[in-house]
Amino acid sequence: MDNKYLTIYRDFAERIESGQLRVRTKLPSEHELTQLYGASRETVRKALNLLAENGYIQKVKGRGSFVLGVNRFEFPVSGLVSFKELAARIGKESRTRLVSLETVAPNRELADLLHIRANQPVWEVVRTRTIGGETIILDKDYLRRDLVPKLTKAICEDSIYEYLERTLDQSISFAKKVITVEEPTPEDQDLLEMKGYPMIVVVQNHVYLEDATLFQYTESRHRPDKFRFVDFARRHQ
Repeated sequence: MDNKYLTIYRDFAERIESGQLRVRTKLPSEHELTQLYGASRETVRKALNLLAENGYIQKVKGRGSFVLGVNRFEFPVSGLVSFKELAARIGKESRTRLVSLETVAPNRELADLLHIRANQPVWEVVRTRTIGGETIILDKDYLRRDLVPKLTKAICEDSIYEYLERTLDQSISFAKKVITVEEPTPEDQDLLEMKGYPMIVVVQNHVYLEDATLFQYTESRHRPDKFRFVDFARRHQ
């Protein structure tokens, strides 16, 4: 059995964990790695895929593979956790800053995402999240105003979910999530401490109440070196 891909994987994993390969370092190209290790391109790709799956690198189409930090915070893919709850788990100093709060008339794309009429008003909430002194998340929330009639700066900088569940007696039930990697926008660069990263992890959430009413669409934009998105899967017997 050809285990050369494991040799390549362990070599890079150890160099990343030891700090020999610094965060944001670009790895050699697949062609360069085939020559360096005397391996086939298929073997190199298998090693790179394993490094990506275990959170050591981020592969960016057309740009190559970049080293991620090993000091990351875990987000459960299958769960629905507020930032306030996550911050409590992490145990690090954290802060939410409200960038803007306003009522907007959704465009056709947003209306379709929320399953509402184009002239039906929604809340647009833009917030940054700071953990351990670094501003690394940009959240853009859109909530149906007929279901959430009141929002304030204090609510938005504390916890919208806590307000909905404790004050409005709404039961938040489940969400559909889509995770992609994109190039950072000028807004990302302006509001987040990107530190030169050429990519950003975007988590789109469609959030539903207990009666299956879609009430929120969220776009959460994460600096890639600080987060690991985890899930638990079991094969059907």
